[in-house]
Amino acid sequence: MRNPTTTQPPVRTPRLSVAAKKTTFAALTGLTLVGSLAGCSAADAGSATTTTSPETKSTAAPEATTSTDAAAGSGSTDYQDGSYTADGSYQSPNGTESITVTVTLAEDKVTAVDVVSHAESANSKRYQAEFISGIAAEVVGKDIDSLKVSKVAGSSLTSGGFNAAIDTIKTEAKG
Repeated sequence: MRNPTTTQPPVRTPRLSVAAKKTTFAALTGLTLVGSLAGCSAADAGSATTTTSPETKSTAAPEATTSTDAAAGSGSTDYQDGSYTADGSYQSPNGTESITVTVTLAEDKVTAVDVVSHAESANSKRYQAEFISGIAAEVVGKDIDSLKVSKVAGSSLTSGGFNAAIDTIKTEAKG
């Protein structure tokens, strides 16, 4: 015989109703979506601070003239001071796209940058515009030999054209 004091009642596993399962799934999906968007917006927030570059461009150009005059006699630079322009192209999903890059150098440092878009497709126009709005914050004040941009303000393909133009400018600016 069984001893009634040693047996335990069976353990019941609680079962969720279909409505409770759907609610739980929707809540978890919503949290995942919010987390993903928060991560993206944090990355874009850093890019958004570079959109003030047009103001930087306009103030950087006068400094270039002053720096160019002061550096003319130093002779310790690898590149001749001045403004240089080159085109750079790159492959996008919509075909070959290009940009025109103008850089002002003083003592091997970029003192001003201007990029002109030649995009054909709507997507390329958007990405090039984002790139243009953020590039000055990335390169002004840096040595031209250290420039190798990979992604600016969310645009990664345009940087290929920019880097190609910079390589051409380096060749032109060599003493």
